[in-house]
Amino acid sequence: MTITLVPGEIKLTDLLHIYESTGPIQLDPRVIPAIKHSASLIEAAANGDDAIYGVNTGFGKLASIKIPPKDTETLQRNLILSHCCGVGEPVDAPTVRLILALKLMSLGRGASGVRMEVVRQIEALLEKEIIPVIPAQGSVGASGDLAPLAHMAAVLIGEGEAFYEGERLAGKAALEKAGVEPICLSAKEGLALINGTQTSTAFALIGLFKAWNAAQSALITGALSTDAAMGSSAPFRAEIHELRGHKGQIDAGLTLRKLMSGSEIRETHREGDTRVQDPYCIRCQPQVMGAAMDLLRQAGKTLETEANAVTDNPLVLSDGSIVSGGNFHAEPVAFAADQIAIAISEIGAIAQRRIALLVDPALSFGLPAFLSPEPGLNSGLMIAEVTSAALMSENKQLCHPASIDSTPTSANQEDHVSMACHGARRLLKMNSNLEYILGVEALTATQGIEFRAPLKTSEKLAKAISKTRSQINAVKEDRYMAPDLEKAATLISNGVLIEAVEFENLPQLAD
Repeated sequence: MTITLVPGEIKLTDLLHIYESTGPIQLDPRVIPAIKHSASLIEAAANGDDAIYGVNTGFGKLASIKIPPKDTETLQRNLILSHCCGVGEPVDAPTVRLILALKLMSLGRGASGVRMEVVRQIEALLEKEIIPVIPAQGSVGASGDLAPLAHMAAVLIGEGEAFYEGERLAGKAALEKAGVEPICLSAKEGLALINGTQTSTAFALIGLFKAWNAAQSALITGALSTDAAMGSSAPFRAEIHELRGHKGQIDAGLTLRKLMSGSEIRETHREGDTRVQDPYCIRCQPQVMGAAMDLLRQAGKTLETEANAVTDNPLVLSDGSIVSGGNFHAEPVAFAADQIAIAISEIGAIAQRRIALLVDPALSFGLPAFLSPEPGLNSGLMIAEVTSAALMSENKQLCHPASIDSTPTSANQEDHVSMACHGARRLLKMNSNLEYILGVEALTATQGIEFRAPLKTSEKLAKAISKTRSQINAVKEDRYMAPDLEKAATLISNGVLIEAVEFENLPQLAD
């Protein structure tokens, strides 16, 4: 089924659908007149006498050099080839598709001055599933994601490399096999393709989607841990959170209450409980998780705006003028990526403390040491907790803000840069670490609740336990644990626990 993009109106849910789907993507036909109009203005400027950056001049520090009309195509081709300086592993196919779709949306606003031939070529790559080989490293997120987007653009003109039908081929060969002709770039088109924040934005969006999935899962594993520790549900009461007023906190408290509703463990243990307060990792879940979710929602709004933005340079404005500006600077994306990183780190940090609580007999209110039926002879989940601590600490290091770093580039012409691209790319590793942490919590909490038998947990949490046990057996005697941790992380990354609880009121990223 073809996905039709309406530039300026794309929502986060649409972007997630693009990332998760395959097949054709095209611009809404209503944008064609604006695209053609701006292209005609660029063509006239290229043949005029006035020097206009990137149209009939060199680039960056070479902007003072005027380029004659006869060299327009060569100028744009040279720009693409010279900027193909990316290094590292290729970006995965779903991310590349999202990058291509984001570029389509930006060009579709009709302010970039590219011809419809360029738009149709990008649409052809998406339809034929020709995936440009884009090395992941090389952008400082300033004058656009220059190197990554140059590798993308190279395939449009029959250069670079692409994956097609499972093969890694030269760009020209991939186009030929798919029945697509290379195009020649006209004035400004190379610059329009490589200026922009599409690579940084794609990485940040994917980091956001994965972080939200983990946040929803963390509410489930947190509820499981609370029941395993016989923690109080009183701190989740609605009025507490309404008195403070933060939406994320209110949402988290509601979710935790509903997930635990009907638990025999908590109801049976109310009388005679000598604990006045639970540790913060239990009691303050709504406050911490709510703040993290609010941060993710704020980042989502920024990235939704950026996905709909025109971020190349110069731009064809509504009065027909062609003006050089700085929309390619990815500072908003860099800030959003840093916000997401902080949220990921804190979700993992509080989850890890719940894991540590459950394996510690001094804190776990009657559970055996390291949740082993026979501690001493068996170490139980001792080192699973250590692994979660290692991953938590790694995420703390990785969440150092990328946006506060800057280094001058291009002979000091580009003297302040955002570092958005690697700031966003690091979210993939951080989310993977978080998924393992939450997977370990699912294991420890499930084992802890099973020790509370014959008392039963809530109906919803019982479904999460059942799904966990369908994949991973209880740890009764010590065994080779690494495969269990892999399976546990998959429960989180694939949203299995979310599906298992059949809870329609989990907080949503976009209301």
